[in-house]
Amino acid sequence: MSQKPSLDQFKVLTFDVVGTLIDFERGVLDAVRRIGGEAAAKLSDDQIFEPYKRGRDTFPGRSSQEMVNVYLSLAKELGLPTDPISAQAFQLAVLQWPSFDDSVAALKRLRKHYRLVAMTNADRVALSCYAHTLGDPFDDTVTCDETGVAKPNPQFFAYNRGRQAAHGYKFGEILHVAQSQYHDIGVARELGYTVCWIERRQGMNGFGGSPKPAQVTTPDFHFSTLKGLADAADAAFAAAASKAA
Repeated sequence: MSQKPSLDQFKVLTFDVVGTLIDFERGVLDAVRRIGGEAAAKLSDDQIFEPYKRGRDTFPGRSSQEMVNVYLSLAKELGLPTDPISAQAFQLAVLQWPSFDDSVAALKRLRKHYRLVAMTNADRVALSCYAHTLGDPFDDTVTCDETGVAKPNPQFFAYNRGRQAAHGYKFGEILHVAQSQYHDIGVARELGYTVCWIERRQGMNGFGGSPKPAQVTTPDFHFSTLKGLADAADAAFAAAASKAA
């Protein structure tokens, strides 16, 4: 059995953004309940997530444009308002999804140790909004606009691997950090990436707003929060510095 790598061995962290750094589940639930009023208030989280996922499957295009149609699909299923103003309100809310409470501070800490790269299915317009929400922490960004495909398509990962290699970083120096087992952890591990699972739904049932994976992949590193990763990274680099002193 190979020895588990130490966090101080990596130079690049590639991040899934939506779901790992940006709390899209809270964003979806808050927007649907605000727009849908009393009818939406009676719905459980899963009753909202399931038609949301079906809508996203039907309209998989750029999130800065297609979420109008995702909302209309969802609203028709749930008997919520389907007028243009409601649909546009949902689209605007998508660009204003909040960060997780620990994301901004943890990213600042991680940036002291690593090159931070966004690797997201969001399009360039949406990512610009999320990056601003996160305090503009990224040294590089890769979106579906550049790759022409979306995760879990292996071509997305291949594009980013080549991009980081062009900047002088070796494959073994990259740690991929993500929440979604379906979009990221499983396929990244199959492609040979070292992976860190930020299990944002730890202790909760099901997979929420993300598709269910065929199986749950065991990651190389596993934390329930991004703060947990930042704490571990600080400790690993401090130990390495102490050993070198």
